[in-house]
Amino acid sequence: MTKFSHKSGRWCIVFGSILIIMGILFQLQSISLIGPSSSFMYSNQNWTLYGFIIIVIGITVLVIGIYGKTVRYKKL
Repeated sequence: MTKFSHKSGRWCIVFGSILIIMGILFQLQSISLIGPSSSFMYSNQNWTLYGFIIIVIGITVLVIGIYGKTVRYKKL
């Protein structure tokens, strides 16, 4: 079993946070709250679902990063 380094945990936390922010932006744009009206995501309900999926993936990556950063793996 390979070790999950603290650096890997940090990168997972950063990447997960970016995914969450992107998912929120996609959702807000899909319900016409932000963004230019010329965007293909603007007022497109499909992107509400896509944004939600991206948020869930981001939360999963974030939790893995936090877990990997706080829990030390020991050899059995």
